[in-house]
Amino acid sequence: MATYIILSRLAPDAFSDPADFPAIARTVSDKIKTQCPGVHWQDSYALLGRFDVIDVVEADDPKEVEKAAMIIRASGRATTETFLATPWKEFLDAL
Repeated sequence: MATYIILSRLAPDAFSDPADFPAIARTVSDKIKTQCPGVHWQDSYALLGRFDVIDVVEADDPKEVEKAAMIIRASGRATTETFLATPWKEFLDAL
């Protein structure tokens, strides 16, 4: 399975009260679990900086990761950047 990094930046008007965000996150998570069964979530982190959230996922099919990113954009009211990530040891071994 390949590892992917999804960086998300929430739209300024995605929610008016921070207390509303957990419900939005649950909605996005539920949609991805239902519509992208091949995407396996490894971890998520809140960030300080240009992006608000980083998600680390694994999948065999990059099309499912693309779909997950589109769900984040549509339902989470965010922009995303998605990267294929190679574990450092594998990267070094391939050199």
